[in-house]
Amino acid sequence: MQEPFVDIHCHLIPGIDDGSKSWDESLAMAEMATADGIETIIVTPHQLGTYAHNTGDDIRRRAAELQSQLDSHNVPLRVLPGADVRIDDGMIQGLRNGQVLTLGDHGRHVLLELPHEMYFPLEPVLDDLERAGMVGILSHPERNQGLLKQPHLIESLVDYGCLMQVTAGSLMGTFGPGSQQMSEWMLEQGLVDFLATDAHSPRARRPLIRRAFERAADLIGEETAIDLCCGNPAAVAEGREVEIVRRKPQRGVFSNWFNWRKAG
Repeated sequence: MQEPFVDIHCHLIPGIDDGSKSWDESLAMAEMATADGIETIIVTPHQLGTYAHNTGDDIRRRAAELQSQLDSHNVPLRVLPGADVRIDDGMIQGLRNGQVLTLGDHGRHVLLELPHEMYFPLEPVLDDLERAGMVGILSHPERNQGLLKQPHLIESLVDYGCLMQVTAGSLMGTFGPGSQQMSEWMLEQGLVDFLATDAHSPRARRPLIRRAFERAADLIGEETAIDLCCGNPAAVAEGREVEIVRRKPQRGVFSNWFNWRKAG
């Protein structure tokens, strides 16, 4: 039997950011997710940057309210509090005092968001997180314009201990051919640790992962695809260490794409 999917990046709490706009939308998204095989979602409203007003306590309260709504509507989905954290001043302090949320609120894994249009070195941030006993997970690196121009930086970040979360829709072409090719290359090179929905609504950017799971299974094998969609995110949801097994790079079309991007 297929293991249940666990989604570590989803904007399911209504009315708090640019995700779900209402309880009806959140319920529709939750029903869609469970029908697709998702059993647990870490809700990740934006924090810091332009969403500095979203506090940890408010997210915890809203996540609990969302779980009550799901239970009352008999939607068999477990939700846990978390955040999509813009790298910003005060982030480490906020993580330490609990007003910036880790994934699952376990104090262990931090979903890090870069500005979409640029990349800046993350090593100092990862060092600060390590000193705080935390691990960084970079959200959607395949959609960052700076990393798209310099994909070799992803390998350096992975070597430095940063975990990588690719958006399911990127693998299916939702965000254009560049992000799709980057996703495929990262999978082939063993540089992906999680596939997640980064869902925002029941209409566009929906909470679906099965098609991306099947595509990943075609590219890198079902066992590794299960790690990315089930085992690794389940470890985060439970506050456990993610046991990463890196495969040797594959040679072929994707390494050629990387060399072309690097030369460009």
